[in-house]
Amino acid sequence: YLNFELGYWNLFLSLYFIMSKDKPNKNTLPSTTDTLAITEIKENCVVMKDGSLRAVLLCSSVNFALKSEDEQAATIQAYVGFLNSTDFPVQIVIQSRKLNIDGYLEKLDGLVRQQTNELLRVQMNDYMAYIKELLSLGDIMSKRFFMVVPYYPGEDKRRKFMQRLMSILSAAGTVKLSRADFEHFAESLEQRVGYVSSGLSSVCITTARLDTQGLIELYYTTYNPDLTHSQKLAEVGKLQVESS
Repeated sequence: YLNFELGYWNLFLSLYFIMSKDKPNKNTLPSTTDTLAITEIKENCVVMKDGSLRAVLLCSSVNFALKSEDEQAATIQAYVGFLNSTDFPVQIVIQSRKLNIDGYLEKLDGLVRQQTNELLRVQMNDYMAYIKELLSLGDIMSKRFFMVVPYYPGEDKRRKFMQRLMSILSAAGTVKLSRADFEHFAESLEQRVGYVSSGLSSVCITTARLDTQGLIELYYTTYNPDLTHSQKLAEVGKLQVESS
């Protein structure tokens, strides 16, 4: 009975310390960067907190249904060959967003103001009214396709699975990359990007690697879908970033 009681109190004290440790401090607010796995975006690369890099490719689509049976079979065979020959993981992301044509409507409005022909001005106003009414009837969605290409430090050394798993699960904090290490990893990532672009071209898919501005806009719209239309993101050169 004594051993049971001691075990009960040990369990109680352990739960108490765990709850008190995890209890948030009312005086300090959690930072947004604490919840993100990204430490910075620079030189067309996404630097993760574990020291790995990411490159994002914007990919075109293929209208598979309009192809003939022979073309469909050739496309599938080429895609299977690309996947089988890839010895590193890739991530395919399909992003659906509400179509924003505010810039297009503003451009049309400017053209209407410059139009001297009264008949063309009336037709353009009717066209703009039709577009606005069409948008008010329902949400028109746009789809974009991305492929994320990663590079993990130490892959050249072929570390064991358990070693890589422990490095991912470890809570050691953010890994700081030196300039030499970043350039070396970025060069290896560039080779992978070229390989993926070449492989997808065999499936008639064109790719374009997102630059630093494109990466920032992608993650900004992903994590702030409600603020994208009301708060536009400035260019990279105009952003003010506080260094920690």
